[in-house]
Amino acid sequence: MKLIVISDIHGSNFYMNKMKERIDIENPDKIILLGDLYYHGPRNPLTQEYNPKEVANTLNSLKDKILAVRGNCDAEVDQMISEFKIQENYITLDLNGKIFMFTHGHKFNIDSVPDEKFDVFVYGHFHTGFIKEKDGKIFVNSGSISLPKNNTKNSYLIIDDNNIYLKDIEGNVIDEVKYVK
Repeated sequence: MKLIVISDIHGSNFYMNKMKERIDIENPDKIILLGDLYYHGPRNPLTQEYNPKEVANTLNSLKDKILAVRGNCDAEVDQMISEFKIQENYITLDLNGKIFMFTHGHKFNIDSVPDEKFDVFVYGHFHTGFIKEKDGKIFVNSGSISLPKNNTKNSYLIIDDNNIYLKDIEGNVIDEVKYVK
């Protein structure tokens, strides 16, 4: 199974179109959205080509592959323009015998770990992509596709049967980890 993980689009049609190109190239089995899909939030500037409705149209065209979790900038009304379900807190998947937990990151993250059992914890929210190991677990932040912070790149994740790759918008590997040893 191959997953692509995207977070913090914040309504940028420009970066959603670039991400659609990456999706076409990567050809994932599933697309995991970690929230903050349409609204830019009060602390962020407007994103490039801010157009939440067009972002929704692109995401809706991919609805059969999407698993999504709600971010802190997502509202109930966003569900009205989304043709896919947005989970409230997290998504859990068993990948190759490892438990992955996917969430936005504003409630649970590397500094606020949930009580649930997991091997790999994946989130966004902070707009800073990284892969870290802590207490025998892997923590991964996908970064933001449209509004990276802390001098990081516009980024997303690829998760395959053995590895996790943090990639920039051009598909270049920034970091990687083998989660099945």
